[in-house]
Amino acid sequence: MTAAGRALHRAGLVNAFGHVSARIDDKTLLMTPPRPLGELTDDQFTEIDINVGELPTGCPREAWIHVAIAKARPDVSAICRAQPPSTSAVAAALSAIVPLHGQGALLGPVVPVFQNARLIRESKLGKELATTLGDGYACVLKGNGAITVGRNVGEAVARMWILEEACRITLAASAAGLMPVALTEDEQNAWFATGAELLDRIWNYLNG
Repeated sequence: MTAAGRALHRAGLVNAFGHVSARIDDKTLLMTPPRPLGELTDDQFTEIDINVGELPTGCPREAWIHVAIAKARPDVSAICRAQPPSTSAVAAALSAIVPLHGQGALLGPVVPVFQNARLIRESKLGKELATTLGDGYACVLKGNGAITVGRNVGEAVARMWILEEACRITLAASAAGLMPVALTEDEQNAWFATGAELLDRIWNYLNG
């Protein structure tokens, strides 16, 4: 997760805020501390039992996001929370984001925007966010960054990079006065089928 934090920092996807978690086993997450991700060392992570009703000392209060998603999605092994700037801008205007380019299809057919702009520092709001994410791979938080998930840390980070790229394309098309048109379902499915390969290549690029 140290590598993930540094990759997110180099890509400009986090600032003073952001966190990453990885599943150790069915009930335990390893979580980054509440400090800039670009400054992490390997001895700073906190273990969280997702079945305990309170958070341990040393983890960010927004860890409730990670706990709720981990409990709702046993297929998810890593969760990335970041503040990508273009994504935050799009969330101020749209209720959902659709794939406009091939890699955007790796986020799923639609990226929902969680409409509650409060800081998610309680279990109830974490559960509401997990419901909005559903079985998807990304969710934008109105006024509060974004969440991406994956089968491993590399996939979660790569999807955050793709999400920001998708939002830059959305903003560019809108600024040019164009009506963005989503890829067709067949096109999305074709790109999605390449997911593991492309996500791995993006992760390697971000760590270069």
